[in-house]
Amino acid sequence: MESKLRLDILPQPDDATCGPTCLQAVYRYHGDDITLGQVIDQVRILEGGGTLEVLLACHALKRGYRATIYTYNLQIFDPSWFDGPHVNLAAKLQAQLTGKRKRKLAVATEAYLEYLRLGGRIRFHDLNSGLIRKYLKRGIPILCGLSATYLYHCPREIQPRPDHPGMEYDDIHGSPTGHFVVLCGYDRETRQALVADPLRQNPLGAGGHYYEVGLDRLVGAILLGIMTYDGNLLLLEPAMAAERPAAKPPAGPLSRNNP
Repeated sequence: MESKLRLDILPQPDDATCGPTCLQAVYRYHGDDITLGQVIDQVRILEGGGTLEVLLACHALKRGYRATIYTYNLQIFDPSWFDGPHVNLAAKLQAQLTGKRKRKLAVATEAYLEYLRLGGRIRFHDLNSGLIRKYLKRGIPILCGLSATYLYHCPREIQPRPDHPGMEYDDIHGSPTGHFVVLCGYDRETRQALVADPLRQNPLGAGGHYYEVGLDRLVGAILLGIMTYDGNLLLLEPAMAAERPAAKPPAGPLSRNNP
């Protein structure tokens, strides 16, 4: 095993708090003792529940972290915006906001504009094993906004009624569902990533929060995060790189439910 980070993740309290739960796990990894309740209270929630990865990143920037987002969200970003070094992303986003009248686009765009004002960085790079290994080998966990429907290969989901607190599987009436997980390990030989998943009853973890998933499936899930306005990798580093714990030395092959 190339990389295996000492990252502990708590169970998410409800269906809508996977993002803050993943963020708090990354904070704890970096020695930041903020509680899960505090993160949930402070991270902006969207109408209807849930959040966006860029809103998690804004929270981290306000706490003094360095943040880099690798985006694959073509609903927000045009690939040509990353062709040269002098493109003003904020100006492009503002122009797009003026030209397109979509509520969720507006919410996401305002969040990205805040992210840029706070000093966050945005990158556009082919999603492959090399990119994932690069950061895990440096001891940096990767917070992913992805498609739970594709990752789990599960039915689409629906909220059965407005006052219902959670979602239910419905392959006919349901819609694809987004989710957040943290990548905390990678095995180059088997092309398996180690995932920390805050959903206790996830279909892949056999009742636990840690499981291995093939890189091809993981890449597909991340790219399809675009359907819920994510499809991103978020990398957070403390202001002082020396504060980051080192990656755990190799200790044999990855094992299910063992971080």
